[in-house]
Amino acid sequence: MLKRKIYDRLLDWKSKKSRECLLVRGARQIGKTFIIEEFGKKQYKSYVYLNFYRNPEHKQIFQGSLEAEEIYKKISLYVKNVRFSEKETLIFLDEIQDCPNARTALKFLAIDDRYDVIASGSMLGLHYKEMASIPVGYERTMEMHSLDFEEFLWAVGWQPCAVEALRNFFEKREKVEAGIHERFMALLREYLVVGGMPEVVNTFLKTNNYQEAHTTQKKIMESYGEDIKHYASTASRQKISDCYLSIPRQLAKEYTKFQYKVVSKEGNARRYENCLNWLVDAGMIRLCLNVSTPQFPLVAYERPDQFKAYVTDIGLLTSLYGYDTQTALLKDTLTGPAKGGIYENLVFDMLTKKGYGLNYYKNDKNTQEIEFLLVRDGAVIPVEVKSKRGATVSLNHFIEEFAPPYAYKLTSGNLGVNDTKITLPLYMAMFL
Repeated sequence: MLKRKIYDRLLDWKSKKSRECLLVRGARQIGKTFIIEEFGKKQYKSYVYLNFYRNPEHKQIFQGSLEAEEIYKKISLYVKNVRFSEKETLIFLDEIQDCPNARTALKFLAIDDRYDVIASGSMLGLHYKEMASIPVGYERTMEMHSLDFEEFLWAVGWQPCAVEALRNFFEKREKVEAGIHERFMALLREYLVVGGMPEVVNTFLKTNNYQEAHTTQKKIMESYGEDIKHYASTASRQKISDCYLSIPRQLAKEYTKFQYKVVSKEGNARRYENCLNWLVDAGMIRLCLNVSTPQFPLVAYERPDQFKAYVTDIGLLTSLYGYDTQTALLKDTLTGPAKGGIYENLVFDMLTKKGYGLNYYKNDKNTQEIEFLLVRDGAVIPVEVKSKRGATVSLNHFIEEFAPPYAYKLTSGNLGVNDTKITLPLYMAMFL
């Protein structure tokens, strides 16, 4: 079983909740169902599972009255060998986006409070208009992702104490021993290729074969295509797919801002904007917006028409470039703008999985670009990403102009500190 950080968060919810259900959100196939099932079976005397996508008949439970007592009665009709034990039963409502009435019913189940309820969904943003009522105040939302780099390290055999030893270098701002540094850079390149989708990681662990992992990634991409067919309107399906498949080309440009003309020659915001929103709502991509000035609060200076788009699992992104590209990444022989874009997506992936909301900064003169801006204690911190060692002209200008308390340069090189500029190995993005 893959060790996942969200398990501890589920335990924390169980111990502290008061008349609230839990809604776990995230893209398909990131392990939501598996981890919640494990949690239900280990932490409760009885566990009740409803899946509205796989078993459409379960929707009948939420037709008519949504009073808690009526729902429990109907569950006993549709689920074999169901047992309820007050305060010791978990009801898991999976793929809840396919049953809007069940989402509405969370309020009444929370008020009743006899049993714990967790709901999960991967397309919730696409179905909000169908909800008769969102259970505000009775629903806690928890975001889940594919495995982050630290979880990947645990999966491939590194103990948490080893990761903590590496963290010690970061906290003390000390150079990492050369052998250790090279080993973790190799592991990071492995993560670039395998990514964090649980099925892919498990395939890699069982076979120790990158080609098998790539085959599993292609299978997941095919299932994403089926999701587009299932949930998107007929008129939008091809355009949504075209937007998603354009991202490797978007990130291979010198300036990785998303451009509709890269999707198609006649591309424009009017034609494709809703398609991008669909992909965001499905959890397949995330957007990173430019700001007119890098000042707190960043949201006040966002430019909605200037953004970058990143795939939410780095392994799925590299699989879109093909197995030959993945091989070159593993060997560290890839060159050109595509490599820089891939490492941008990697760092974005690592930071968003830590909960950061990110922006980027490119000035109007096109003379300065900072890959990411993050906020700490009301201060804007620049993060520059370099897939290899090199000068940081933009970051140096940023420091001179805006005087941040400190700035990060993420690179393939080792750790170093020069006044307010902190140079970190790329793998240490997991510690920011």
